[in-house]
Amino acid sequence: MRGSRVLSSALPWVLALAGSAAASPGPTPGPAVPSIRAPEDRPYPGVIRLSVDASDIDRRIVRVHETIPLTGEDLTLLYPQWVPGGHAPENPIDRLSGLTISADGKPAAWTRDVVNVFAFHVDPPKGAASIAVDFQYVAPVREAVGPTEITSRMMDLQFLETVLYPAGYYARRIPVEAEATLPEGWSYATALGDAAPGPRVAFKATTLETLLDSPLYAGRYFSRVDLNPGAAAPVHLDVFADKPDQLEIKPAVLAAHRALVKQALKLFGSRHFDHYDFLFSVSGELEQQGLEHHRSSENGADADYFTDYDRKPEGRDLLAHEFTHSWNGKFRRPEDLWTPNYNVPMRDSLLWVYEGQTQYWGYVLTGRSGLWTRQQTLDMLAIVAATFDVQPGRRWRPLRDTTNDEIINPRRPQSWPDWQRFESYYSEGALIWLDVDTLIRERSHGARSLDDFARAFFGVDDGDYGVRTYVFEDVVRALNAVEPYDWATFLRARLDQAGAPAPLDGLKRGGYRLTYTDKPTDFFTAREVQNKYTDLSFSIGLTLGRDGVLKVVGWDSAAFKAGLTPGMTILAVNGDPYDADVLKAAIRQAKGSPAPIELIVKTADRFKVVQVDYHGGLRYPRLERDASQPARLDDILTPRN
Repeated sequence: MRGSRVLSSALPWVLALAGSAAASPGPTPGPAVPSIRAPEDRPYPGVIRLSVDASDIDRRIVRVHETIPLTGEDLTLLYPQWVPGGHAPENPIDRLSGLTISADGKPAAWTRDVVNVFAFHVDPPKGAASIAVDFQYVAPVREAVGPTEITSRMMDLQFLETVLYPAGYYARRIPVEAEATLPEGWSYATALGDAAPGPRVAFKATTLETLLDSPLYAGRYFSRVDLNPGAAAPVHLDVFADKPDQLEIKPAVLAAHRALVKQALKLFGSRHFDHYDFLFSVSGELEQQGLEHHRSSENGADADYFTDYDRKPEGRDLLAHEFTHSWNGKFRRPEDLWTPNYNVPMRDSLLWVYEGQTQYWGYVLTGRSGLWTRQQTLDMLAIVAATFDVQPGRRWRPLRDTTNDEIINPRRPQSWPDWQRFESYYSEGALIWLDVDTLIRERSHGARSLDDFARAFFGVDDGDYGVRTYVFEDVVRALNAVEPYDWATFLRARLDQAGAPAPLDGLKRGGYRLTYTDKPTDFFTAREVQNKYTDLSFSIGLTLGRDGVLKVVGWDSAAFKAGLTPGMTILAVNGDPYDADVLKAAIRQAKGSPAPIELIVKTADRFKVVQVDYHGGLRYPRLERDASQPARLDDILTPRN
């Protein structure tokens, strides 16, 4: 009753306000921004000439000069936005500086598009036949700016970062003649031509698409190794090192790298390149890149990759992964991931094929070639399986949604990575494809396998290094051609459902079971040493640096429930000064005691005592042979003759 009287007395004011709002004209749109011509499949009438001077290695400034013929149409220049292989709009336009445009020696006005900051509208003088474009690409000079691209001894030069190109054309229809100036005494390698010494290098005319898919590595200390001697389509390992002795490759190590090429060619039964270059930096300074291209790949490892090869097995699957991409990702590409130029948005919905199956073949080819022993491959698969066996983020986030991660988060650090999930389509995708492989083998009684799918789907049209796109239904159709089954339902269940068990059926069907023991495998220990951390993810639920700083704390783990957070530092364990072995001993002792593990931790300038109620002991993943199943996984890892 009382409320009714209040509402009644307020009603005239409400009606008055409503009438006032209705009478207001409100805002109206401002003037339309200039349109940007969509790409069309038509030839660009003229050749862009691109000159890149990368000789200023002290200041890491790359100077760019372009001559771009005019067509008589409105001119908009685009800086590439979407990075092929990066699957995201992450090309660093903030590093484009000093832009000037002129024609016949006279300045030409330019205006950055107010909506698309990667686009520049240009107003050239009337009657000009071409424009000159000059700018600098200012590469990172310290870690806070970004990963190192140029050092005093080597560089990774991306043409993707050093070009402006006209809107309105497919990249494959824009001709380019490029040249590069390098530091004196440096050699270079690129898919654009044979490796050679600099300093000035001119390349044959090509298309913008090929140029931007062909980065250049250069350096003071360089060696080139033929990985497929006598082949009509040669494959080279182009190694750039910080020091000359880091280029030395032992015969057995070289043999394993050559076996990788042999096993890949046997798997796919074709090659989609006329030559291929592994651009490979072994460095303590340059960014350790891993990026695929059609006729090359960018690869990086620690400076002691060759000199300390036996002690550092993790990461040896990188070359196998990137080489596989020449077939899966570059030649065969998801339809929604292919774009006509570098400023049309990519869509990443099929990365579980593009990256997930590539991750699978990366593991398999690394094992088949001997880059990993069979046991090392099994140990790596155990770590992958265990990661998803305990990953809490699988409860809420389906695998398919993680294919958006490169766009959502271009590899920024995460606070709770096992809960947020990140790029699970790689390694969880690999487990799904192991599941597919072993199911085909089981149903066909060993007569067929995923090798047959790889040859039929990726290995067609030997010698063709164009692009052939596909959709989900094409994948299902190709699987059914190998082994009839309801593959659509099989895949959807694993891609679209949250909360289902981790996809470990491939291991079981392959003749192995995931177990946990109180002693790590040799591979697990080597991985800890290589990465300079202590990994207790599968027991107490954390990973620590050598200084006791928490790198990762597992969501809902015992460490999480005790209030531990990444960034904290453990100072003491049960009253003793922190040491990794002291913490491990405390975890072992807690298994037979009801008492919690007591930690003294520091965060910023505060200290506190934390009680971790964990009694499960040390747990490390490994694969055990299950004799009730055929050893299909052993067959998968056996080299092909």
